[in-house]
Amino acid sequence: MTLDQRINRIISEERGHVHHAPKCNWCWVCPDCKTEVVSHIVRHGAARVGANPGIGPLLGDMAKTIDHTLLKAEATQNQVEQLCREAAEYSFASVCVNPTWVPLCYKLLRGTDVMVCTVIGFPLGATTTETKTFEARQAVECGAAEIDMVVNIGRLKAGDYDAVEHDIYHVVRASTPAHVKVIIETCFLTDDEKIKACVLAQEAGAHFVKTSTGFSSGGAKIEDIALMRRIVGEYMGVKASGGIREYETAAQMIEAGASRIGASASIAIVEKKKAA
Repeated sequence: MTLDQRINRIISEERGHVHHAPKCNWCWVCPDCKTEVVSHIVRHGAARVGANPGIGPLLGDMAKTIDHTLLKAEATQNQVEQLCREAAEYSFASVCVNPTWVPLCYKLLRGTDVMVCTVIGFPLGATTTETKTFEARQAVECGAAEIDMVVNIGRLKAGDYDAVEHDIYHVVRASTPAHVKVIIETCFLTDDEKIKACVLAQEAGAHFVKTSTGFSSGGAKIEDIALMRRIVGEYMGVKASGGIREYETAAQMIEAGASRIGASASIAIVEKKKAA
């Protein structure tokens, strides 16, 4: 089966499915939501679920799912140092920073469990493959353990799938042993294009697909996370990023299938979880 045939088959299957959400639109209190939570756990491999009466969302340690993010152009060294202190204190999965700050973050976070993540081809995705691979290789040499690359959005929308897959594949190779997340910028894509982007990222050997840069016209949506998770299956990561500022939103993204959250409001999210 060719890549085009596989993509078309997945799109056809996706269109034929009916996906149900609780009638309350994820209130997290009513029986519909609680049932969805347990069903989600079972669908992902649990043979038994033990719970007290009134079971709510079982999210584990949410901090470990969060990339503590500072990607603003005006970010200063003092702010990046503070980001690293916060990430170490709260045990976030990573700090996500622009490439210029990777060596500093690596130095500050050595000896902790917090990884250094950086962005490549950011935020437009329109640089050449050679430029992206150079950026990625240099970032890994400087201490980055995760690479968030922006897909070539224009080529994806034009149907130039070979070029898109080639772009991702070479960044993945240049980033070894770091893991690569492919930012597909969902706000620009139709559902069919989101499916195509996910399949291409899988074919190219990427480790995650990610919704957004946070610098465009839209961010993460629950329905996009659910779609991306259905397409990539359980063995590939899905990162929800863009506009996630509250615990409730982060919880909904995780329940929909996100395995990682990108946020600058990370502390507010985890503090609200503790209070809850």
